[in-house]
Amino acid sequence: MASKGARVLLLAVLVLTWTRNLTFTGLRGRAATSPPQQLMAWDAMARTKGCRVGLKAVGLFFATQTGNTEEVAGLIGSATGLEASDYDGEDFSDLDGMIVGCPTWNTGADDMRSGTTWDDYLETISGYDLKGKTVAIFGCGDSQGYGDNFCDGIEELHNTFQAAGAKMVGYSDSSGYDFSESKSVKDGKFLGLPLDQDNEGDQSEARIADWVAQLKGEGMPF
Repeated sequence: MASKGARVLLLAVLVLTWTRNLTFTGLRGRAATSPPQQLMAWDAMARTKGCRVGLKAVGLFFATQTGNTEEVAGLIGSATGLEASDYDGEDFSDLDGMIVGCPTWNTGADDMRSGTTWDDYLETISGYDLKGKTVAIFGCGDSQGYGDNFCDGIEELHNTFQAAGAKMVGYSDSSGYDFSESKSVKDGKFLGLPLDQDNEGDQSEARIADWVAQLKGEGMPF
C-alpha cells in the first residue's frame, strides 16, 4: 500500500494534469481553456479591484476637496495596480491591507482636519477591530501656503486606524520636505507619505515609487 505522502503526491499530479486540460463551453458554445492563461487574466482583473487570486486583498481609498488627493490616489493606483476608490463608509472587513489618503483642509484644527467624508467616520473606524490588517496613510498639503500645518490630516487618519489595532507602516523622513510645522511628524518622520501637488507635484511620482517599494518591504500584502 502506498504511503500517505505518495498518495498526496499522486493526487497532486492528477489535479495538475486535470487542470492543464480543463476546458469549458462558453455561452456561444466555444471551448476555452482555463489555466494558466485564464488564471493570469483573472489575477490581473482582481488586481484592479483591490485583490489578487490566491493572495491577500489590499484596498486603496481617498477623499478629496480640490481633487489633489484623488490625483495622488490615481498615481498610487498606477504604481500598485490597485483601483482607487472614493471612501464611502466601507468597513474594511474583507481586506488585509489598506492604503488611505486625505487632504488637510481645516488647517490648525485639532480634529476633523480633512474636511472630507473621512471626518464623518473617524470615530466609527477607531471602533473597528482591524488587528492583523496593515495600513499606510498618504496625505496632501500645501507646504508654502500652509507650511505651519503641512499635511496635519495624516496624523489624524493615522491615529484613527492605529486606535483600531491596525499595523501602521509607510512612515517618511521629513528632511526631504520644505515646511515649518506639522502635527504629522513624530521623531523626524511623517506618519505616512506627504505630497504637495501645489508646489512639488513634479516630485510626486518618484516619491510614490519609493514609498510603494518601502510598503512592500514593511509587509503591505500586495
